[in-house]
Amino acid sequence: MLPRKMVIVGLLYCWIRTGVARCQRKALFPAARRTKRAADEPMNPTFHSSFSDVHLLFEILMAGIQFDSSGAFSVKDAELASLRKTKNLDVICEEIIPKKITDIFRLISDLSNYACRLRQEDFERTLLTLVYAAQQVAGSSGEHQRDAWAQSFVQLYKAIKKDLTTE
Repeated sequence: MLPRKMVIVGLLYCWIRTGVARCQRKALFPAARRTKRAADEPMNPTFHSSFSDVHLLFEILMAGIQFDSSGAFSVKDAELASLRKTKNLDVICEEIIPKKITDIFRLISDLSNYACRLRQEDFERTLLTLVYAAQQVAGSSGEHQRDAWAQSFVQLYKAIKKDLTTE
């Protein structure tokens, strides 16, 4: 009787550990965990913390944002650009989301292997990376470059859709 209970407890333990290991959080955006030289605590800004912030993000995206060739971020609407919350978005877009196509494909690979739902800040950053990739598709001059950016855009879209439809 005792060995049977030990086997059952052992199997239950392995099942729990497998489930926990499957949902362990990998850093999808490593730049968010780096510390700034002037700061004592790690930099991990997020844009939205309430539903009104989500509306503000939507309004900013509809008004138009621009990434220049160096990766600098700007909001086209001067009134929206002057808001304090937009400064967090500025930090996220300039320092956290990946800008190189190789880094974006690494993110896509990590997202495809991610078994759990994305955290709020990871979802937000993935969405902003999608916006960045869309702008790169529109601004690409070469066919090969455009195809690579378009592929990254589609894969990011699929990752966001997967996260939204996962229960």
